[in-house]
Parts: sequence; structure tokens; C-alpha cells
Amino acid sequence: MATSVKSVKNEGLMAAVGSYDLMMPFQAVGMETAAVDNENRDSVPRMVERYARDGYAILFIEESLYAEFKSDMEAVNENEPLCVIPIPAQSGSLGVGIASIRDSAERAVGMDIFGEK
Repeated sequence: MATSVKSVKNEGLMAAVGSYDLMMPFQAVGMETAAVDNENRDSVPRMVERYARDGYAILFIEESLYAEFKSDMEAVNENEPLCVIPIPAQSGSLGVGIASIRDSAERAVGMDIFGEK
């Protein structure tokens, strides 16, 4: 029995955006990465848009970048098939990831299923 394969460029692929040190483990497992520093920090929304346009499924992004460009990240999460997931840096979590998951779950089911904030 033959199966059909959808030919969407990069379908199902994952990428990561963040500081160089945070990107190294993602590179080690073969994911596409984009290292962000002070010189290219303003281009983060364009990077995310490119991953969405190219058909990526999941984008891991450093929490501080997600927080800095929150409106851009939320727009992509709501309007594109790309799922943008904030991840903590080596310095620890800012709580942005769990807040994002909480907001997404609340939008999906209509109530806060995690309990009190």
C-alpha cells in the first residue's frame, strides 16, 4: 500500500533561536539554529516570520527574546501553523514559558486549567 507524502518545504522540522551558547545543544542534534546577539537582536521577528513562511512546525526561542518580542510571538502562534515555544536560558527561567502555555491552554479550553497564578 502506497502512502502519499505532502510536499511542504521543511514540514515537521524544528528550529531554535537564542544566544550562541543556548543554541549549541540544538545544533548538536541537527536542528537549524539562529544565534542572536546585540547586533542582530532587532531581526528576531523577521527570523520567526521566515521559519513560519518556510513551513517549520516548531520554533524554540529563548525566553528573554520571546518576552522582548511578545506581541510578534503571540501573533505567529495565533496566525501561523508554526508553534513558538519559549525556553529558559542557562541563567534560569523567567516564567515566560509556563505563562505562554497557560495562556494557550486558556484560549483553547476557555478557562485556566492550571489553577491560581
